[in-house]
Amino acid sequence: MFTGIIQAIGSIRSATATASGRRLVVELGALRNRSFNLGDSIAVNGACLTVVELAEGSFAADVSAETLRVTTLGGLETGSPVNLEPAMTLAEPLGGHLVTGHVDGIGKVAERRDEGSTAILRLELPAMLQRYVARKGSIAVDGVSLTVNDISGALALVTLVPHTLAHTIMQHYRPDTRVNLEVDLVARYVERLLAPQ
Repeated sequence: MFTGIIQAIGSIRSATATASGRRLVVELGALRNRSFNLGDSIAVNGACLTVVELAEGSFAADVSAETLRVTTLGGLETGSPVNLEPAMTLAEPLGGHLVTGHVDGIGKVAERRDEGSTAILRLELPAMLQRYVARKGSIAVDGVSLTVNDISGALALVTLVPHTLAHTIMQHYRPDTRVNLEVDLVARYVERLLAPQ
Protein backbone atom coordinates (compact mmCIF):
# COMPACT_ATOMS: atom_id res chain seq x y z
CA MET A 1 0.00 0.00 0.00
CA PHE A 2 0.99 3.60 -0.63
CA THR A 3 -0.19 7.03 0.47
CA GLY A 4 0.03 8.97 -2.78
CA ILE A 5 2.65 11.27 -1.27
CA ILE A 6 5.62 11.19 -3.65
CA GLN A 7 8.98 10.94 -1.90
CA ALA A 8 11.34 11.48 -4.82
CA ILE A 9 11.62 12.15 -8.51
CA GLY A 10 13.72 9.41 -10.07
CA SER A 11 14.60 8.69 -13.68
CA ILE A 12 14.83 5.74 -16.02
CA ARG A 13 18.39 4.48 -16.41
CA SER A 14 17.39 1.82 -18.93
CA ALA A 15 14.31 0.10 -20.35
CA THR A 16 14.75 -3.29 -22.00
CA ALA A 17 12.22 -5.58 -23.65
CA THR A 18 11.98 -9.08 -22.12
CA ALA A 19 10.13 -12.24 -23.13
CA SER A 20 7.31 -11.43 -20.69
CA GLY A 21 7.26 -7.62 -20.75
CA ARG A 22 9.92 -5.06 -19.90
CA ARG A 23 12.70 -4.55 -17.38
CA LEU A 24 13.18 -1.05 -16.00
CA VAL A 25 16.25 0.16 -14.17
CA VAL A 26 15.27 3.20 -12.14
CA GLU A 27 17.53 5.84 -10.61
CA LEU A 28 16.34 6.50 -7.05
CA GLY A 29 17.03 10.23 -6.91
CA ALA A 30 16.58 11.54 -3.36
CA LEU A 31 15.91 7.96 -2.16
CA ARG A 32 19.38 6.77 -3.16
CA ASN A 33 20.60 6.63 0.46
CA ARG A 34 17.55 4.76 1.72
CA SER A 35 17.93 1.05 2.46
CA PHE A 36 15.93 -1.28 0.20
CA ASN A 37 15.77 -5.05 -0.06
CA LEU A 38 14.98 -7.48 -2.84
CA GLY A 39 11.23 -7.98 -2.97
CA ASP A 40 10.39 -4.49 -1.70
CA SER A 41 7.59 -2.58 -3.44
CA ILE A 42 8.19 0.84 -4.97
CA ALA A 43 5.50 2.73 -6.89
CA VAL A 44 6.81 4.15 -10.17
CA ASN A 45 4.36 6.72 -11.56
CA GLY A 46 1.76 5.04 -9.39
CA ALA A 47 2.38 1.46 -10.53
CA CYS A 48 3.56 -0.91 -7.79
CA LEU A 49 6.76 -2.63 -8.92
CA THR A 50 8.84 -5.26 -7.13
CA VAL A 51 12.57 -4.72 -6.63
CA VAL A 52 14.42 -7.61 -8.33
CA GLU A 53 17.93 -6.12 -8.40
CA LEU A 54 19.71 -3.42 -6.43
CA ALA A 55 22.70 -1.35 -7.44
CA GLU A 56 24.17 1.84 -6.05
CA GLY A 57 21.49 4.49 -6.43
CA SER A 58 19.13 2.38 -8.53
CA PHE A 59 16.88 -0.66 -8.66
CA ALA A 60 15.55 -2.96 -11.37
CA ALA A 61 11.97 -4.16 -11.73
CA ASP A 62 10.20 -6.40 -14.21
CA VAL A 63 7.00 -5.00 -15.73
CA SER A 64 4.45 -7.57 -16.90
CA ALA A 65 2.56 -7.39 -20.19
CA GLU A 66 -0.66 -6.63 -18.25
CA THR A 67 0.95 -3.69 -16.44
CA LEU A 68 2.28 -2.38 -19.75
CA ARG A 69 -1.25 -2.62 -21.18
CA VAL A 70 -2.95 -0.52 -18.49
CA THR A 71 -0.17 1.98 -17.65
CA THR A 72 2.16 4.42 -19.36
CA LEU A 73 5.27 2.48 -18.29
CA GLY A 74 5.74 1.09 -21.78
CA GLY A 75 6.43 4.60 -23.06
CA LEU A 76 9.21 5.40 -20.60
CA GLU A 77 12.62 5.94 -22.16
CA THR A 78 16.13 6.43 -20.83
CA GLY A 79 16.14 9.71 -18.89
CA SER A 80 12.36 9.90 -18.40
CA PRO A 81 11.57 11.40 -14.97
CA VAL A 82 9.29 9.32 -12.72
CA ASN A 83 7.46 9.74 -9.42
CA LEU A 84 8.69 7.36 -6.71
CA GLU A 85 7.08 6.23 -3.48
CA PRO A 86 8.23 3.25 -1.39
CA ALA A 87 5.50 1.13 0.19
CA MET A 88 4.17 2.64 3.39
CA THR A 89 4.72 1.18 6.85
CA LEU A 90 2.29 1.24 9.76
CA ALA A 91 4.55 3.78 11.46
CA GLU A 92 4.00 6.40 8.74
CA PRO A 93 1.19 8.98 8.69
CA LEU A 94 -1.40 8.54 5.96
CA GLY A 95 -0.99 11.98 4.46
CA GLY A 96 -2.80 11.26 1.20
CA HIS A 97 -5.26 8.38 0.76
CA LEU A 98 -4.94 4.61 0.50
CA VAL A 99 -3.36 3.82 -2.85
CA THR A 100 -2.77 0.22 -3.93
CA GLY A 101 -0.41 0.84 -6.83
CA HIS A 102 -2.76 -1.15 -9.08
CA VAL A 103 -3.33 1.32 -11.91
CA ASP A 104 -6.87 1.20 -13.33
CA GLY A 105 -6.19 2.89 -16.65
CA ILE A 106 -4.64 5.72 -18.61
CA GLY A 107 -6.03 9.24 -18.81
CA LYS A 108 -4.62 12.39 -20.30
CA VAL A 109 -4.27 16.07 -19.51
CA ALA A 110 -6.98 17.89 -21.45
CA GLU A 111 -6.09 21.37 -20.18
CA ARG A 112 -3.57 23.06 -17.90
CA ARG A 113 -4.13 26.53 -16.51
CA ASP A 114 -1.46 28.16 -14.35
CA GLU A 115 -2.65 30.58 -11.69
CA GLY A 116 0.42 32.04 -10.01
CA SER A 117 2.34 29.15 -8.47
CA THR A 118 -0.69 26.82 -8.66
CA ALA A 119 -1.82 24.76 -11.65
CA ILE A 120 -5.37 23.73 -12.51
CA LEU A 121 -5.68 20.55 -14.57
CA ARG A 122 -8.61 19.07 -16.43
CA LEU A 123 -8.02 15.35 -16.80
CA GLU A 124 -9.78 13.30 -19.44
CA LEU A 125 -10.83 9.98 -17.91
CA PRO A 126 -11.39 6.78 -19.89
CA ALA A 127 -15.07 5.82 -20.10
CA MET A 128 -14.63 2.74 -17.91
CA LEU A 129 -13.37 4.83 -14.94
CA GLN A 130 -15.70 7.82 -15.00
CA ARG A 131 -18.33 6.23 -12.74
CA TYR A 132 -15.77 5.75 -9.94
CA VAL A 133 -14.73 9.40 -9.70
CA ALA A 134 -16.72 11.76 -7.49
CA ARG A 135 -16.52 15.44 -6.61
CA LYS A 136 -14.36 15.86 -3.47
CA GLY A 137 -13.30 12.25 -3.78
CA SER A 138 -9.73 11.06 -4.23
CA ILE A 139 -7.85 9.96 -7.31
CA ALA A 140 -4.21 8.97 -7.78
CA VAL A 141 -2.57 10.50 -10.87
CA ASP A 142 0.86 9.03 -11.64
CA GLY A 143 0.83 7.98 -8.00
CA VAL A 144 -0.01 11.43 -6.61
CA SER A 145 -2.99 11.63 -4.24
CA LEU A 146 -5.29 14.40 -5.46
CA THR A 147 -8.73 15.72 -4.57
CA VAL A 148 -11.26 15.89 -7.38
CA ASN A 149 -12.61 19.46 -7.25
CA ASP A 150 -15.24 18.89 -9.90
CA ILE A 151 -16.24 16.35 -12.53
CA SER A 152 -18.29 16.81 -15.66
CA GLY A 153 -18.66 13.85 -17.99
CA ALA A 154 -15.20 12.61 -18.87
CA LEU A 155 -13.38 15.62 -17.37
CA ALA A 156 -12.14 15.78 -13.78
CA LEU A 157 -10.76 19.03 -12.35
CA VAL A 158 -7.81 18.90 -9.94
CA THR A 159 -5.57 21.56 -8.41
CA LEU A 160 -1.82 21.21 -8.03
CA VAL A 161 -0.38 23.24 -5.16
CA PRO A 162 3.19 24.61 -5.40
CA HIS A 163 4.67 21.78 -3.29
CA THR A 164 3.18 19.13 -5.58
CA LEU A 165 4.46 20.90 -8.68
CA ALA A 166 7.95 21.26 -7.21
CA HIS A 167 8.28 17.68 -5.96
CA THR A 168 6.63 15.57 -8.67
CA ILE A 169 6.79 15.11 -12.42
CA MET A 170 3.52 17.07 -12.67
CA GLN A 171 5.61 20.19 -13.21
CA HIS A 172 6.15 18.85 -16.76
CA TYR A 173 2.48 18.15 -17.55
CA ARG A 174 1.11 19.71 -20.71
CA PRO A 175 -2.09 19.07 -22.70
CA ASP A 176 -2.11 15.50 -24.09
CA THR A 177 0.32 14.20 -21.43
CA ARG A 178 -0.75 10.61 -20.71
CA VAL A 179 -1.09 9.72 -17.02
CA ASN A 180 -1.70 6.64 -14.89
CA LEU A 181 -4.97 6.72 -12.96
CA GLU A 182 -6.05 4.79 -9.88
CA VAL A 183 -9.56 5.39 -8.64
CA ASP A 184 -10.51 5.34 -4.97
CA LEU A 185 -10.30 1.87 -3.46
CA VAL A 186 -13.71 2.11 -1.78
CA ALA A 187 -15.54 2.78 -5.07
CA ARG A 188 -14.34 -0.47 -6.61
CA TYR A 189 -15.43 -2.58 -3.64
CA VAL A 190 -18.82 -0.88 -3.35
CA GLU A 191 -19.52 -1.71 -6.98
CA ARG A 192 -18.52 -5.33 -6.46
CA LEU A 193 -20.65 -5.68 -3.34
CA LEU A 194 -23.70 -4.22 -5.09
CA ALA A 195 -23.31 -6.29 -8.25
CA PRO A 196 -25.88 -9.07 -8.83
CA GLN A 197 -24.58 -12.43 -7.70
